[in-house]
This record gives sequence, structure tokens and C-alpha cells, in this order.
Amino acid sequence: MENLCYSVAQVVHNFGAIAVVGGATVALYPAIRTAATHRKLAWLVGFGWGAQAMSGMSFAAISYHYYDKFPDLHGIAMAALLIKMLCAVSGLSIVILYLRYSTSLATERRLLLAWQVLASLGIIALTAAAFLRWFS
Repeated sequence: MENLCYSVAQVVHNFGAIAVVGGATVALYPAIRTAATHRKLAWLVGFGWGAQAMSGMSFAAISYHYYDKFPDLHGIAMAALLIKMLCAVSGLSIVILYLRYSTSLATERRLLLAWQVLASLGIIALTAAAFLRWFS
């Protein structure tokens, strides 16, 4: 049962990563730069960051449930986890700001910058995930 729990959490985490990186990257493609498409992609990326955060917390909860302690992370693994958490909070915050202000206060340049930052945060989080996986 433990492996099933970890597997389900990993599937959600993987699809969250696809939404975060894929949605932001697609939004950078010039041919689809319409407000309606970007709003849909912002929702996708936002749900992706939410899935990343919730499934990430579930890894710790599963470990605690089965071993009565949280995973023992040190050094590089702890730094990678903190980077992933910072990316998730930042990404979700940017998406919320984007959805709130994209139609009223944003210029084309600011919107493009938001998508570039979101894509970068996704790539950084994916890179940190590799370090977390192999150094934990």
C-alpha cells in the first residue's frame, strides 16, 4: 500500500510538472498570444503549481504515516527542496497576479516577462527535483 501511495503522489507531481513547464513554455510561442488563450494557460499553470505543492506535501505525509518521521534530508537535498518550495510559492503568486491584473494594468512587455519568469521557475523546480531525488 505504501508504494501505491507514493506512486499516486508521484503521478500527480509529474502531471503538475508538465502543466507548469509546458503551459508556460507554450504561452511564449508567438502564434498563440491571445488574451483568452493566455488566461486558460495561466489557470493550467496555476493548477500545476498547486498540484506540485500538494503532492510534494503528500510525500512527507506518506513518509510520516508509514515511518512516524519525515524524510531525513540534509545538505544538497534540503537546499533542492527549499528551491522547489520557493518556486512553487513564487509561481502560484505570479499566476494569481497575472489572472488579477492581466486585463487592466499589464502591458505586452509585462505579460511576456511574467511568462518568461513562470517558464524559468518551472525549469528551476524540475532541475532541483533531480538533485532532491538523487541526494536524498
